[in-house]
Amino acid sequence: MTQQPRNGRAPSVKDVAAAAGVSLGTVSNVLNRPAVVSSTTRERVERAMADLGFVRNESARQLRAGTSRALAYVMLDGGNPFFHDVAEGIETAAEDADLSLFVCNSSGRSEREAKHLDRLLQQRVQGILITPVDPDAAHLADIAQRGVPFVMVDRFSRAGGHCSVAVDDVLGGRIAVEHLIDRGHRRVAFVGGPESIGQVRERLQGARAVWAEFGMPEEDLIHLPTEALTVNEGRSAGERLAGLPSRRRPTAAFCANDLLALGLLQHAVTAGLRVPDDLAIVGFDDIDFAAAAAVPLTSVRQPRQELGRTAARLVLDEATNPAHVHEQATFVPALVARASTGTVRR
Repeated sequence: MTQQPRNGRAPSVKDVAAAAGVSLGTVSNVLNRPAVVSSTTRERVERAMADLGFVRNESARQLRAGTSRALAYVMLDGGNPFFHDVAEGIETAAEDADLSLFVCNSSGRSEREAKHLDRLLQQRVQGILITPVDPDAAHLADIAQRGVPFVMVDRFSRAGGHCSVAVDDVLGGRIAVEHLIDRGHRRVAFVGGPESIGQVRERLQGARAVWAEFGMPEEDLIHLPTEALTVNEGRSAGERLAGLPSRRRPTAAFCANDLLALGLLQHAVTAGLRVPDDLAIVGFDDIDFAAAAAVPLTSVRQPRQELGRTAARLVLDEATNPAHVHEQATFVPALVARASTGTVRR
């Protein structure tokens, strides 16, 4: 039976070497280059580690190597299932590379985002993935200047100084509103905000563009701004829609994300409206809750996990490939039509 170190201290590499009857160099090789150690010796060292309860000092290894065995993802909104699905895709790729994933939530606050990034740089993560509050923020440029592999997720890189992975949000806005026009709607609300969020701004841009192309009066595409992209804000938007004069009240709404759409749907059902007969609703993201809603929600689908996997692939390539070339990966959104928009209106 291997002897445990005394004085309650954690077992060290020296303790493992003594217990296995090998040199410190052999233990180091087992930890770092196991292929160069014979199977018999490696098994003896590993058995000593298990008996002693030895845990590798990753902090010390990190200092020697200059990086940790981890990636990090700073998400924009921890309350939105979309970002959890993206994180799951990143984690899958990280596990394939034998890395861990740190997940942080900026909650849409730039100062909180900057603090997370500062801590992650101190942790010497191998790469950082982020859905930023502001893609032009100075603290993002600082990451690239420090030489840390960096990928922007769900936003495009305007300068091209780093990789990015995103869906064409302008096209997504076009798809959603064209679907409502095809369903016979001539007064439509765009529900979403604040416009400081690039995704909201670009989805509204696409909605307005296709509305104009169909020759619709500008005033009949009504923008209902929200303070956040949440279920509560969707309910509040429903109250404001209900308060509009009947001659101005939209017969359909395109919401900037599914959480807003689900809140609007909840308000409509509670108010006794028939969806889609009285109000048709389209969301964006196609989170799992969309199909499971009381009235299954039509939504513009983003390939959430594929976004995450692609972003992780790019950041790992930058970390390990000297010939890495920055890539701006763009995915095409797709409409998933469900009961909340029904059939063509007569």
